[in-house]
Amino acid sequence: MWVAKQFLTSLPGLFRRTPHCSLPKFELRYLQCTCCWRSRVPVSDFDTLNASIVGSAPCNDGKTLDAYYTPEQKEVILKLLNNAPLPELSGVKLLRGRKSINIVEYRTKNGPFKTLESVVNVPLLKHKSAVVVFNSILNPVKKERKVKINLAKFIRPEVDRSWLEDAGSIVSIVCGTNKIAWAHVDRGMTVLDWQQKDCPNFLKGTYMASFYLTDVSTVVDHLPEADFYIIEKSSISVQNTSLFPIMAHMRTVEAMLFALLEVLNMMRTAVGRHFGLMVGESRTSGAQTVRKLMTESVTQKLPRINFPSELLVKHRNSFEMGSRRTGEELCDALLQAVAFYELLSESSG
Repeated sequence: MWVAKQFLTSLPGLFRRTPHCSLPKFELRYLQCTCCWRSRVPVSDFDTLNASIVGSAPCNDGKTLDAYYTPEQKEVILKLLNNAPLPELSGVKLLRGRKSINIVEYRTKNGPFKTLESVVNVPLLKHKSAVVVFNSILNPVKKERKVKINLAKFIRPEVDRSWLEDAGSIVSIVCGTNKIAWAHVDRGMTVLDWQQKDCPNFLKGTYMASFYLTDVSTVVDHLPEADFYIIEKSSISVQNTSLFPIMAHMRTVEAMLFALLEVLNMMRTAVGRHFGLMVGESRTSGAQTVRKLMTESVTQKLPRINFPSELLVKHRNSFEMGSRRTGEELCDALLQAVAFYELLSESSG
């Protein structure tokens, strides 16, 4: 749609070259490193772009990885890789998910790693990613203590905290330009329902209340019962006249949902900041974050959120990169539910 195109063109550049690294021009969806000509790494997330590429990284010069580290550094790296349990390994940069599982499986089958070079025998760990892992072990990033969050900064109107903490489940609702999506999630961080419904009368000429009410009422009839219904609060400014039709549309749907349900607003920007999806004042797609959550649901013993197998199968292709996505509302509804519980927990911690 014209609004989406205008929004995308307004975003600042996500990729820029820095004066401290000799990277060639970025190719679409790929990052090529001059010092490791053998590998061509797909750009999968912002961590990949932000990973430091060290000038002394292993090149095609015949040397092994061990030649680039002191004996003391090798001892620290191997000690962690050989002894750290799965949760600790998952905290190392690039080892979240399948890579950490592969390390545990490899050392269980073959014994402890004796050299740094032997680490590249682990599936999914090649020279370039191994260097990032080693440097992350040697220079771990200290996690800053999170400041207690004010509920009013992400939940409106004000509601008694005890009511939110006692809620058994919530339904997170996100309105799009032609559909409404929702995610029903319980306190145990299990997805109970996750779907969307087309709304054919949205943004069809004049904002006819009767037409809008038909679509919104149909959605409400399909919503599961929950203690709270959380609606995404758009951050579109009234001063942006080019987006006024979209803002009017969002406010119309929001008003009808408020009339038909007992709902709360959750700020879209608060969810974006929680997941690191903000670029300036604009929020980028959370599709990659959702794919990661879905993967962790089946690869980790204690995932961030649990998905029933039927929902994983149903939505596994809804957030593919490089294709025209039809699941943005589904994605946002799920992230809003996860952020609700996690921000609530942080604000009371």
